[in-house]
Amino acid sequence: MEQRLTDEERLTLKTGAFGAVFLVSNADPGMLAVVKESFAASDALSGASGLVKEALTTGPLPRLPRDSTLEVESVTFPALGRAVRILREKSPDDLAAYRSVVLAAADRVARAHRDVSPAEAAMIDRIRAALAGPA
Repeated sequence: MEQRLTDEERLTLKTGAFGAVFLVSNADPGMLAVVKESFAASDALSGASGLVKEALTTGPLPRLPRDSTLEVESVTFPALGRAVRILREKSPDDLAAYRSVVLAAADRVARAHRDVSPAEAAMIDRIRAALAGPA
């Protein structure tokens, strides 16, 4: 049974998704890749449907730290874990869709400029682990 998400819960899902994309993009930074990566991420995130699409496309943009990757990680990975718990509780049928869209966006960002680098692959693995959540 799906329950409506609060504004804070939608922002949590959005923070996790946007943060994941940011972390993959910055795992192997390049000035020319930024534009391709942002289009790839937008395309993947816009492919969401239902409650996940609503969460990712409504409300304010998340405020991610800008000073260091470690700070972004300190916000993103907890947000991904909270997003899993929120969806497991309020809309279990949408949990797989959220995991899928976040991982698809991360993968598209990694592949947007050239082959996936080892740093990008490692970050995607960490994102996948965060999305797995506790059993």
